[in-house]
Amino acid sequence: MESYEPDRLTPVETAAVRRSFRSGRAALTRRSLLRASAGGALAIGGLGTLSACGIPAATKNQGGVSADDHSATEKVVNFSNWPEYIDVDDSGKHHPTLDAFAERTGVRVKYTEDINDNDEFFGKIQPELAAGQDTGRDLIVLTDWLAARMIRLGYVQKLDAANLPHAFANLSDQFRDPDWDPGRAYSYPWQGISTVIAFNKKALDGVEVKSVSDLLDNPKLKGRVSFLTEMRDTIGMTLLDLGKDPAKVTDDDYGAAIARLQKAVDKGQIRRFTGNDYTSDLAKGDIAACVAWGGDIVQLQADNPDVGYLIPDSGYMTSTDNLLVPNKARHKTNAERLIDYYYQPEPAAELAAYVNYVSPVAGVVPYLAKIDKSAATNPLIVPDKAMQAKSHPFRALTQKEETAYQQKFSKLTGA
Repeated sequence: MESYEPDRLTPVETAAVRRSFRSGRAALTRRSLLRASAGGALAIGGLGTLSACGIPAATKNQGGVSADDHSATEKVVNFSNWPEYIDVDDSGKHHPTLDAFAERTGVRVKYTEDINDNDEFFGKIQPELAAGQDTGRDLIVLTDWLAARMIRLGYVQKLDAANLPHAFANLSDQFRDPDWDPGRAYSYPWQGISTVIAFNKKALDGVEVKSVSDLLDNPKLKGRVSFLTEMRDTIGMTLLDLGKDPAKVTDDDYGAAIARLQKAVDKGQIRRFTGNDYTSDLAKGDIAACVAWGGDIVQLQADNPDVGYLIPDSGYMTSTDNLLVPNKARHKTNAERLIDYYYQPEPAAELAAYVNYVSPVAGVVPYLAKIDKSAATNPLIVPDKAMQAKSHPFRALTQKEETAYQQKFSKLTGA
């Protein structure tokens, strides 16, 4: 089992963590995004994706530590998630899908929005996990790089396939076999995240954008382009544009991507590297085109017809937030029943209609269409087969690679 010491973060890694919380996806809640881009007020909380240290790919023969399962006698499941990452009713006080689960199964969900940043949350639960103690949580949602680390450390339990018939049958092929959890032995996606190219039609004023190369090279876009402060998204999209596979990135590949971006920085092509704050610039037309997150664009387009997006021929980056059962959880079977519930098309559709991220559930479309026809036909929420084929993950990194890569990226972005 891999050891972990929180105080071993290098200065470069620490800076990356702080940058993610300050200006990455951790800087905004999902549903407040549209209001923030329109009114300029930024809310705190959300989805952070930079890791403090990467990990090698996990293997399926690792296992966490189980506890006596009290699911049969204690009809409850303790579920920790990110802020505003689930459906709510008009009052904002109830979660219809969780209420329906409780009514259907008799299992009450104690739902807590206490994950505001991956690293912060890991620091909260790691001492208990390292000591072999119950965290008080039966189900947690973590971004793929941290889910990978949790598996590698042996901090999460292998899931019982017998309790997950819908999840096994309905998981989208796009997310079925990540290198850090082959065959999804320990995790199932809560939602997927797509990284694409977005643009403001009015600001482009007829300038054609089809690729990352257009963002980096077209002189008509000089100073009106932004990239993300999230290393895997910006470097991944650049690697794809260079004809390289982020799932197989080498040191030389990474160096080539950094050099490509540095050239654009030096000539003033890139206005800046941003977190979610690009949404305000994009909506107002202060930037003409950028590398962006798909869930943001779905929400922006609801109020701004000038905002559009494209999937380059070279492909796009994808990542996931994932459901896991931590060691010593008292209600593992109940947690697995809840995972499986969200892989039934009806609740999956209700969730997707609210959060606007990529649904990992195959067969969700007809159910989503009953709620929101536009969402059901939006490939940023339900990618079709052609779009899925263009998606690419960033491979798991060793700690040594993570340190070196973050140092180069920090130098590039001026962080």
